[in-house]
Amino acid sequence: MPDGKILTSSTRWPGVERKAITLSQQDLVKIDGLDTGKPLPLMVEAVVSGVDLGAWAISNREYIQKSILQYGGILFRNFHVNALGEFEQFIKVVAGELLEYRERSSPRSQVSGNVYTSTDHPADQTIFLHNENSYQNTWPLKIFFYCHTPADTGGETPIADCRQIFQRIDPKIKQRFVEKKWMYMRNFGDGFGLPWQTVFQTNSRAVVEEHCRQSGIVAEWKDKNRLRTRAVRSVVARHPGAGDMVWFNHATFFHVTTLEPAIREALLAEFLEDDLPVNSYYGDGSPIEASVLAELRGLYLEATTRFSWQQGDVLMLDNMIAAHGREAYSGPRKILVGMAEPFGRHNI
Repeated sequence: MPDGKILTSSTRWPGVERKAITLSQQDLVKIDGLDTGKPLPLMVEAVVSGVDLGAWAISNREYIQKSILQYGGILFRNFHVNALGEFEQFIKVVAGELLEYRERSSPRSQVSGNVYTSTDHPADQTIFLHNENSYQNTWPLKIFFYCHTPADTGGETPIADCRQIFQRIDPKIKQRFVEKKWMYMRNFGDGFGLPWQTVFQTNSRAVVEEHCRQSGIVAEWKDKNRLRTRAVRSVVARHPGAGDMVWFNHATFFHVTTLEPAIREALLAEFLEDDLPVNSYYGDGSPIEASVLAELRGLYLEATTRFSWQQGDVLMLDNMIAAHGREAYSGPRKILVGMAEPFGRHNI
């Protein structure tokens, strides 16, 4: 149980009950939801100056673990996290050692150890909702964001509950995906997107081939040191802790139609479909219908919560329950990310 007072807000979301409980002589935090009309994320806010997030987490580790499974995400605010080391230590307290960012799909810069910039994607572009590394055989169960510098405008990290998305998908569409699965195809070395050397963190073809063999990826070398990969993955999964079914894949995110119109049109003018930097299909290689993709994008957006970052905020997400994205922004935004708790497809 948390060392502080939980404020009641049971009338805000049906079925979600929070009672006022005093657990210490000094109330260190208040725990409530954001004023978004949705339970994701839970907010833990320090109300006493000088509360150390790592120390509070040590005393309340069990409560954090239960809450992250219930809500999918926790926003820690007003703990005045001002140093990278504090962020790293918090992750280690609640989730163990930080993971290396492997088989990359987004440009990132390493800040320290296994803490990275959240993305180096251009500021004027949005990033659609996704679960980190859901296209891989192994992914982090937990992902953490730290607001070092909020943007002047925009720059939110929208989040969405993938349990809701799973529940709301048309049963016929869901069944088609469950039966066919989904396939993603990537092309490297054509001047767009990340080079394979960056994605796989090696200059060795043999290392890439071995990684692909172990990860269920078909690798095809083309001329001029170019590479094409294909992999078929499941679209749904049962969460190992919560037991809930979640919509867990990159099928919508990777599809060319999810890109912003100007970028999509430029790519389609430059490449044949099979040569696009990345694209997605049903698992048998057949195209995903435009109407299906439009419905999926709509369901992600319906389930989305947005909030404005404040300096020092730390957002902890269960990576299988909560998808995340990024809004366009202006100003010197700096959001750092760390990942932990590796979990493999073979465990499902």
